[in-house]
Amino acid sequence: MIYLNYSDLNHEAKKRLLENSKWDVEQECGNDIRRYAKEHGFNFKRLIEEEALRNLHTYIYIFNI
Repeated sequence: MIYLNYSDLNHEAKKRLLENSKWDVEQECGNDIRRYAKEHGFNFKRLIEEEALRNLHTYIYIFNI
């Protein structure tokens, strides 16, 4: 069995997974992050990006070879 993580993937795969992760984060907690960003003067998109990167490391990657 081969175990891979996010850092083992190529650039295109990382980019696609990051976009998927951003969408997941916005769907799950976008309103909370938006409220936090507004209250504390942070950039919403930047916070989503940071949370999406953290979220990527929770994914389980399955590949068909």
